[in-house]
Amino acid sequence: MEPLKDIGGPAQPLLTITGLVKHFPLKKDPLGRGGGVVRAVDGVDFEVMKGETLGVVGESGCGKSTTARLLMQLIEPTRGEVIFDGREVGSRDLPLKEFRRQVQMVFQDSYASLNPRLTIEDSVAFGPQVHGVSRRESVARARDLLARVGLAPQRFAERYPHELSGGQRQRVNIARALALQPRMVILDEAVSALDKSVEAQVINLLLDLKTEFGLTYVFISHDLNVVRYVSDRVMVMYLGQVAEIGPADALYETPAHPYTRALLSSMPSMDPDNRTEVAALAGDPPNPINPPTGCRFHPRCSIAAPLCSRVAPERIETGSQHAVSCLVHEPGSGHPMAQPQPFQKQAA
Repeated sequence: MEPLKDIGGPAQPLLTITGLVKHFPLKKDPLGRGGGVVRAVDGVDFEVMKGETLGVVGESGCGKSTTARLLMQLIEPTRGEVIFDGREVGSRDLPLKEFRRQVQMVFQDSYASLNPRLTIEDSVAFGPQVHGVSRRESVARARDLLARVGLAPQRFAERYPHELSGGQRQRVNIARALALQPRMVILDEAVSALDKSVEAQVINLLLDLKTEFGLTYVFISHDLNVVRYVSDRVMVMYLGQVAEIGPADALYETPAHPYTRALLSSMPSMDPDNRTEVAALAGDPPNPINPPTGCRFHPRCSIAAPLCSRVAPERIETGSQHAVSCLVHEPGSGHPMAQPQPFQKQAA
């Protein structure tokens, strides 16, 4: 199978997300109480450039996996726009079937992702057949991909999922995602269930395949060390919104949002003289049914001012491709730590 190449180059956005919202309605009880909505994703905007790896991090419940499923259109957004290579997903210009041929997803649960009644070879060959590829070519493509992910076809092609280890099943899922020759792969906690030695092998495999096939990745994980290792840029989510997004090295070395700083300070240190003695972040995330007003992080923020509970921050550019949603970085916001509004001379 020949590697795929994007003509536009890495500087152009392959995926553009604007105003993405997903609210899950709650049922009322027989007395009419309850109701409302769970604000799982509540106004998300970002771009994924061609050929890059965008890492997505945040606490459990922040909306990472829901965002991934919205990108794949596995669940319908409440509102918002998903543009893939200049075309709106789900429109007449880009039907879902064509979009899903170009964008594939690898899930966390390697066993539940595979049909237990299909052999490994049939699982990988199934997708191309659905999209019109002949049985012979689909099987040939499946065997080629199994070899490329380190599973010799003569040994593994006729096995069933229960006969493989977790790491081997995840390699099958990666091969299956690549069988349609996609341009983008969304990896939702794809290595989180693996032990560390197998995790390292799968991560190195993903990086090799990215180079070989010219892929673009959206890599979702709670492991901050892994995200820094694989990502070109990192997006930090909190309670359904984007707190900060920027180049991986810049974000890890000079985090701009207090939530990002708290996340990074919670990373385990191997230095016995640099132990974490005070919790970097206290309390649990607020209820997404009734999120805080203003900045959603203010109840847990160490530098919050009274203003933060009333005013929602705007996204402010703090550097090259680095943006943060925090009143501290918004000139003239009124926060005690914010810079004053630049003086503008009025015309006479």
